[in-house]
Amino acid sequence: MSQIGGFFDLWNPVLLLIVIVIGYCYGRFVVNGSAAKSEPVSISGQLLFYTGLVLFYIGQGSPINYIGHHYLFSMHMLSQTILYLIVPILIWLGTPAWILRACMKNIVFRGMFSFFTRPLIALFMFNMLFSIYHMPYIMDNLMKNDVWLLLYHTVLLVTAFMMWFPVFCPLPELNRLTDLKKMAYIFGNGILLTPACALIIFADSIIYDMYANVTVPFTHLSPIDDQQLGGVIMKILQEIIYGATLAFIFFRWYRRERKEEDELDPIESQEGTNNQGGNWNRA
Repeated sequence: MSQIGGFFDLWNPVLLLIVIVIGYCYGRFVVNGSAAKSEPVSISGQLLFYTGLVLFYIGQGSPINYIGHHYLFSMHMLSQTILYLIVPILIWLGTPAWILRACMKNIVFRGMFSFFTRPLIALFMFNMLFSIYHMPYIMDNLMKNDVWLLLYHTVLLVTAFMMWFPVFCPLPELNRLTDLKKMAYIFGNGILLTPACALIIFADSIIYDMYANVTVPFTHLSPIDDQQLGGVIMKILQEIIYGATLAFIFFRWYRRERKEEDELDPIESQEGTNNQGGNWNRA
């Protein structure tokens, strides 16, 4: 029977320290810094950012990551969903525009960031890298080399942030998509992610060698059931996240349209009154 690793294997203390430092710097310089006085971060934005940090640690530094790497493919897919489909949304929603504007002063950063966050490029880049990662040969070999695995996960996380940027862009000047186009963008994203999930869900044999002969001390899941469960987890959570995103965009668009209509109504009413008064005077 396989034995689960020790405390430092299950809980990554180095990553925890990094997350704490990032959280401290965010609170010290972004929330309470001098630049924040001109563009403060809302309480909800702060909560979203900190929630994103916590979920990042849960997905990458908690037992979910360790068990997913060594034992259960389903836990691996849960970790992937948290890291790439949830964390970037929360971080972008808690990031003030002035941080990106400061970064944009660097011409190299501005050129690369503007290029890789173009909707079609960001969309296809993330989904291509995500699909390639889940090819059996690629994933089996990456899991054997911690350095290459970390590098690939880092690139995938960066592209996930780039993929979500056109939807949750904190910079008005880089907001390239209308709300209708954002909804189409999310819909297209769901289509592109479906083949990878379908390959896993409907496979009738173990497609990843690393999970073929694993004995897990605390579960009776067979490897094939675990593999299919992983695909189902990814697909269901993806549908929930994308559905919630579509609802968020739609209702934000609806509220903005209603607000614009309410602002126009008094003006139209006033114009109508003035025109009526003019007609009476002429009469």
